Amino acid sequence: MDANTRRSIILDHYQNPRHRGLIEDDQYQKSDTTNDSCIDEIHLMAKIEDGIIADIRFDGEACAICTSSTSVMIETLIGKTCVEANHIIEQFNHMINEEPYDPKVLEQAIAYDDIYKQPNRKKCALLPWWGIEKITRNEDV
Repeated sequence: MDANTRRSIILDHYQNPRHRGLIEDDQYQKSDTTNDSCIDEIHLMAKIEDGIIADIRFDGEACAICTSSTSVMIETLIGKTCVEANHIIEQFNHMINEEPYDPKVLEQAIAYDDIYKQPNRKKCALLPWWGIEKITRNEDV
């Protein structure tokens, strides 16, 4: 992915985050994540029906990388089974940590493929993915 496309995706999802705003619904599972080294604090809620992620919502205060990564993650994972989602989460983690990964499964999340060049931003990109993994691992059948 070229640098302009990468920047465009990240900026769009930061300025116009998808699925922002928590709701009151007991059918959703919740997960909270924070980054001790900066302001990032993401609150996630996910609705899983028959092993499929039906919806994910979020709120919180976070930097551009964390906010956009959360929005991209949500768009990538909605409609996937928990097994598929956990595979995508694993591949995203591998990419951020400079390990071999399958870029085909990451969809727009591939926009973060050079975050490793800024080690202090890796946790910003990973934070929401760690949060959703807490939920999907419980549903991984």
